[in-house]
Amino acid sequence: MNLLTTPQVLAEIRDLPALPAAVMELMLSLGDGDASAEQIAEKISRDQALAAKALRLANSPFYGMPRKVSSLAEATSVLGLRMLRSVATAAGLTGAFTSPTGSGLDFRAFWRHSIGTALCAQELASALDLDADTAFTLGLVHDIGRLLLASRFPLRYAEVLKLQAKQPGMLTHEAEQAVLGLDHAAVGGLIAGHWRFAPAFAQAIVMHHALHDDNADPALDLVHVADNMAHALDLSQLDADLVPPLSLAAWSRLRLDEAVCAPVMQRAEMQHRAVCEALGM
Repeated sequence: MNLLTTPQVLAEIRDLPALPAAVMELMLSLGDGDASAEQIAEKISRDQALAAKALRLANSPFYGMPRKVSSLAEATSVLGLRMLRSVATAAGLTGAFTSPTGSGLDFRAFWRHSIGTALCAQELASALDLDADTAFTLGLVHDIGRLLLASRFPLRYAEVLKLQAKQPGMLTHEAEQAVLGLDHAAVGGLIAGHWRFAPAFAQAIVMHHALHDDNADPALDLVHVADNMAHALDLSQLDADLVPPLSLAAWSRLRLDEAVCAPVMQRAEMQHRAVCEALGM
């Protein structure tokens, strides 16, 4: 069996299109408590596609506005600064990849799960008094390596999905390791480096399935638990979706219990449909 090599994967990553300038600026502003609503709206307004999707979400039935929201300033008041930035970042990232053909990967289901993980991470971070904007983006990109593998090595990735179908209970990253010799988490870390994401982003992507017991970064624990939540809620809407094992060490480090998690999952599930519809997923 010919396994993929890191140089092969890196060659395909270097060929990826650059992220939209507005998205890069939004990501660079993560953690900047001084960024105002006006500054964020101005960044988004430079990209008509991002602005249109933000307005679509503000006008969705979920928010129940009695009249049409027609400006980003109004959208900010409806959505809140956090959701405005989050949905614009999501719009830019989802637009960076086209639907892979020949691999069997369900593009919309992939993004429904990623958006669900992002919303779970955001709500969980808010409940734990952590950086919710960064948590959203981490949740959104945690599986980005799957898109690279499916779009650039479609026939190989089709074999991954065939193996999963033959062995019910086999998780995606396990099938990828068996067929390709590497998994989407490792590839996602390479993509994060190419797009110059913060090192903590790359680490959270690489480790979201394999946390160390002595992990000291709550962001890693957060994205791991949020991924588990999104699978448990079946937000991808795939019949074969599996809930991966949950790290009890991560659960304990975040001091989670049902009283914290139940409302987090409920709020994320409520928002999920509206955000997916706004992004065309």
